[in-house]
Amino acid sequence: MLKIGDFSKLSRISIRMLRHYDELGLLTPETIDPFTGDRYYSEAQLFAAGRISALKDMGFKLCDAAEVLRCWEDREALEGCLLAQRELSRLRAEEAAKRLRLLDTALERLRKDEPMKYDVTVKTIPERYVASVRQVIPNYDQEGSLWSIFMKETAHLRIQDSAPCLCVALFHDGDYKESDVDVEIQKSVKGVYPDTEHVKFKTMPAVQVASAVCKGSYDQMGDVNAAVASWVEANGYTFDGTAFNIYHVSPHETGNPDDFVTEVCYPVRKK
Repeated sequence: MLKIGDFSKLSRISIRMLRHYDELGLLTPETIDPFTGDRYYSEAQLFAAGRISALKDMGFKLCDAAEVLRCWEDREALEGCLLAQRELSRLRAEEAAKRLRLLDTALERLRKDEPMKYDVTVKTIPERYVASVRQVIPNYDQEGSLWSIFMKETAHLRIQDSAPCLCVALFHDGDYKESDVDVEIQKSVKGVYPDTEHVKFKTMPAVQVASAVCKGSYDQMGDVNAAVASWVEANGYTFDGTAFNIYHVSPHETGNPDDFVTEVCYPVRKK
């Protein structure tokens, strides 16, 4: 039998953590001296301690590690636990990779002495005739599915683009949503065409907007929206309609996110 201090040295787990494992029922002492309260572990428990440390290194929480240990001898159940943890780790890695890209972009702009803000102007988008598709989609990243519907259902109509041709995405939800978002895409056209199953043709009225143009990936959209919102508040305007983006250079024109050009527009009016 090993005293807790000796077991701590051999297992490379602190005494404090061993006591915590005991509280969780994860690794309890083999015996406890009823008179002194000294804790004793068996040499065989070193294997259990090693398994717990390995599971922690794999990212398992201690509460989950207890469940994994219970099915350690069940190969199929153990494989299921490991596969689930692997998928969770993969998702976390994707999130970490996205954060790294955002940091790299911010650092690159900073080193180029680019301002960390966007110029905001007020202008009027003139009346335009558009082809429109509006649906509730799982999330904002699925906007491309609406453009696919548009292309598929209008291919036979031989639609002519207006000049200038504006490709727009409107966001009808008042607030940012994590899922089930109400998005409408529009392309300004000239001529008259019949509606299809999902594509509707209509005239959009002129609208005054506060807008800012940004060049680069969509990762910076949060910063652009914040810049426009701050400008509106500071300059005596109030929001007056559905926000939208104009895609001057989109993934349809280039596969390089650094070349995207997007104009963020908020309909506004003077207070």
